[in-house]
Amino acid sequence: MRFAPAPEYEVFPTRSRPLKPYQAAVRAARETRPLIARFGPDAVVADILTIAAGLAAELEGREWITLIPHVLPTSGPGFPPYSAGARLPRSAAGRTVWSALRPLLSLGERRGREELNGCRERLGLPPLDHVHGGISRRLALVATFPQLEYPRSPWPDWARVTGPLLWEQPYPEVAPPPGTAPLVVVAPSTSQDPAQRMLRAAIEGLAREPVRVLGTTNRRDPPAPLRVPANAKLVDWISYARSFPPADAVVCHTGHGTVARALASGTPIVGCPEAGDQAENAARVAWAGAGVSLPRRLVTPRGIRLAIRRLLADPGHSRRAAELAAWAEANDGATRAADALERLTRHRELRRWDSNPQPSP
Repeated sequence: MRFAPAPEYEVFPTRSRPLKPYQAAVRAARETRPLIARFGPDAVVADILTIAAGLAAELEGREWITLIPHVLPTSGPGFPPYSAGARLPRSAAGRTVWSALRPLLSLGERRGREELNGCRERLGLPPLDHVHGGISRRLALVATFPQLEYPRSPWPDWARVTGPLLWEQPYPEVAPPPGTAPLVVVAPSTSQDPAQRMLRAAIEGLAREPVRVLGTTNRRDPPAPLRVPANAKLVDWISYARSFPPADAVVCHTGHGTVARALASGTPIVGCPEAGDQAENAARVAWAGAGVSLPRRLVTPRGIRLAIRRLLADPGHSRRAAELAAWAEANDGATRAADALERLTRHRELRRWDSNPQPSP
């Protein structure tokens, strides 16, 4: 295994330093291309947000694979818009409404295609006629639970749901508050909600509930000190892999990494989405029956208190989370992703051999 530094520079425009769409991607692709040429890989795997590596791979004629560390963001018939936080409609009428709104909702996708094609033109690559051009149509590794994916017919033949790819830094075990009451772990985002609104609401809302609360600031202190009640413990960091399995519920912002770890631990979720794809993840968790979702306006002490009561009163959430944990135990995401990648590169080697047959011994 070898490492090389990725191009890094300021990309967000300011009034004095305007930036054209995808200008950073063009520059990064040109700077990455010599690295790919020197290394000579059979395949280049790039995160869905790291478009420059895929462009550089195309320039070098290499296989380009996308890693999607969440649910597949492309739409299907009757799907609500991705990241809006709306669940899949249960009725034909609901699907009809979303389908009717689809042309309007897809304006942003079409604009994204135009901007990406402008970037590709500057690099000398042909335009794409489909949206979501940052996802490889050769192979996309969708690193989530299949139980969180809405049914599609047909499923894209280039997308493989591998199961989540879980990793975290080792960290010692943190003891929860003593007792035998149900344990609630509060795990806020490491990037969203800088005021720690959700953490404060959970600590306050569960103060008089018959539960134990283990909360973490994730090393982001709230603007004002939190008053920690007797049934709670607040620390600056925990290991999710150690703290989630014994918990009865996880309250989180529903970043996909936290969601995947909680469900792989068999622990249901109270989702309090803040930004990005968190609303989509919370909707998928609720749709799958592995938790409940709170809209942002209800992320209050009372809202979280009622959500925890609802979650703990319905054993169906725990049963569903346990089913997903059993699936994860039997289907290692990293192994499945590696297998899919190796199958692709093995076929490439066979095609190369067929076009350049070796002399018989």
